[in-house]
Amino acid sequence: MSMPSDNRDLAARLQGLAAAHVVVVGDAMLDRFVYGQVERISPEGPIPVLRIARDAAMLGGAGNVARNLAALGVGSSFLAVIGEDAAGRELQALTAAETGVQNGLLIESGRPTSIKERYIAGGQQLLRADRESLDDLAPATAGSLIEAAKTALRKAGALVLSDYGKGVLQPDRLRALIDAAYSAGKPVVVDPKGRDYDVYRGASLVTPNRRELSEASGRAVESEAEIEAACRALIADYGLGAVLATRSQEGMTLVVDGAPAQHFAAEAREVFDVSGAGDTVAAVVAAGLAAGLSLTDAARLANVAAGVVVGKVGTAVAALDELRRALHAAEFLAAETKVVGRETLLAELERWRDSGLKIGFTNGCFDLLHPGHVHLLHQARAACDRLVVGLNSDTSVTRLKGAGRPVQSEAARATVLASLGDVDRVVVFNEDTPLALIEAIKPDVLVKGADYTVEQVVGADIVQRHGGRVLLAELAPGHSTSATLRKLGE
Repeated sequence: MSMPSDNRDLAARLQGLAAAHVVVVGDAMLDRFVYGQVERISPEGPIPVLRIARDAAMLGGAGNVARNLAALGVGSSFLAVIGEDAAGRELQALTAAETGVQNGLLIESGRPTSIKERYIAGGQQLLRADRESLDDLAPATAGSLIEAAKTALRKAGALVLSDYGKGVLQPDRLRALIDAAYSAGKPVVVDPKGRDYDVYRGASLVTPNRRELSEASGRAVESEAEIEAACRALIADYGLGAVLATRSQEGMTLVVDGAPAQHFAAEAREVFDVSGAGDTVAAVVAAGLAAGLSLTDAARLANVAAGVVVGKVGTAVAALDELRRALHAAEFLAAETKVVGRETLLAELERWRDSGLKIGFTNGCFDLLHPGHVHLLHQARAACDRLVVGLNSDTSVTRLKGAGRPVQSEAARATVLASLGDVDRVVVFNEDTPLALIEAIKPDVLVKGADYTVEQVVGADIVQRHGGRVLLAELAPGHSTSATLRKLGE
């Protein structure tokens, strides 16, 4: 197994996840949340009366794995079984709304779609009501599911089996799916259920939580040594490739046969809700493996993603920008309010525009920040009320400038930019040009150096079409990152 890279290297490889494709097979369910207020006790019995204010629904079970993959920009084939009912139609619609998720939901007449309905007041769950069938699938449905998975595996990089014990992943189908992935040379990640892991024999990785690990191994799992021993027992007893045990607020433990155990400390600053964290771990590990990461790095990435989702309330996902920021957390800490992801920035721009503020934008690599950069940024800020700086990512700089560049990581460059009083927000982009970012921001003022003409400025036509202007800022002579590097090399 390769040694883990540092966070900078791992962050640089995030964009490669977009090329991955993962097959997800398992128990789909509709997660419905009903929110309201409790102001009195029912006269009919000692129970609270919930006055409903709103409700929301999302993909649950195996669907939440597909949803997590979509948040990372990873394509997936989502294969599960639903009923011919209103909940099934709602699941179909929710699946269609997720970018990159290929809908492989099979309809079995007479089988109800699984629903988990949670009633919540004041941030507390009052009741959960489940509607489901635990019966086995009809033979024709089971056969169609296996064949669909075999077809999807041809273009995929990994298989996730999301087992919630609702009847879809029976032992014979688990065996057929694991064998099919093995024959195709694709890793199998299992989010397990129950105590009998013999049904997962031959899987590349299983991801039990602490309680599941204890039940399946029959061992105590309080200390790291006990957790490692329990993981090794599962590997030996059931022919598993590896075990990634999730330990809630204590992090994760990765055990591979014949290698030292690796313990990852928890990444979350605060834990609000662990709902769906197991789905996130399975999704991110599979995405990493499908994208060519080592198991160690895929597990590290999953640990970071789990830290993101448990810091949110409800069944949540970790977006690509959130993972990048979490990987750079230590470097971004001092300027974290200024260094933002694209979605966060767009929400802030809306508030600024509502207040009548003029938005300015400039961009660059800003490798080895020098007085020429500072002079340009000062002019840019003087022409607007809020200045947004688009910063080329490390991979983007390497493509533009060649091997050996950037000298400083995107985290370091963003932190230095954010420390300047003239800069209000910094957003990292991975493309070679900021065109897509400019289209999204629609700045009132677009600023570049006077060594360009207006016609040469990327996005100038977009800004002018929306009534904005292009400012060619005066250059401070004698300053260049390339010249500085040449001097250092003399």
